[in-house]
Amino acid sequence: MSYDPAVALEFFKAAGKPAEVKKTQVVFAENETHRLFQRSKLYFVLDGEVSLVAGKKVLGSVKKGEIFGEMAALTHATLIALDEEEFERALEKQPGFALMLMSMLVARLRDTIAKLTAAGKLTQEAQVKESAAFSRRQMEDLVRGLATDPPIYYQKGREIISAGSKAVLMYAVVQGRVAVTIDGRVVERLGPGGAFGEAALVDPSPRLASAVAETDCELQPIPRQAFLTLVKVSPQFARQVLASLAKRLGVLTERLK
Repeated sequence: MSYDPAVALEFFKAAGKPAEVKKTQVVFAENETHRLFQRSKLYFVLDGEVSLVAGKKVLGSVKKGEIFGEMAALTHATLIALDEEEFERALEKQPGFALMLMSMLVARLRDTIAKLTAAGKLTQEAQVKESAAFSRRQMEDLVRGLATDPPIYYQKGREIISAGSKAVLMYAVVQGRVAVTIDGRVVERLGPGGAFGEAALVDPSPRLASAVAETDCELQPIPRQAFLTLVKVSPQFARQVLASLAKRLGVLTERLK
């Protein structure tokens, strides 16, 4: 689903109002506790341009009609901001918009990975903490909602997905730990509640990364049709997937410094 600025504007206008931000004002600071879809606000650029910064280095810009929220930003622009409550309210009105946001994040992920590969920065070791997209209760609700698709079990060391392959499923970790790798380097570790493989369900291009069971694992498979249905009927599921994608993007962006 390609990004449409007009659709995005209607989404943001459903729950937010325009506000001008002065030149060089910091919209939000790098390394704040929250990130995109888990932070105080998400932004749509109504007019002007925003610089995205990591480690005092400008990595790119966001122009009129685009969305940002995962990196520190300096700007002189007119923005529409949605806090978490406003975002969920807008999502309830237009649930399909989540897929558009996911497409945008996946495109940024692909671009970031390409830059890291070109710079040789994926060969560098980095400390990777275990993360999760869903709480225990959310995971239980998710498993109940997908009762027709039973869990899959993987033994320690077994490859679950491989980079470049065609995607038919995403996975949520019920038990165990999974390592996500790019070019043989671990970029993410997922414990119970972690989700992976969703990027290739949003964008039909080949998978971005590989995943291996670091311990014996129990995984909940989610086929594409079930994924699309969950995004449309559950704003909470959609927001958690968006948060997971955004966190992954933020972690990889850190390596560009």
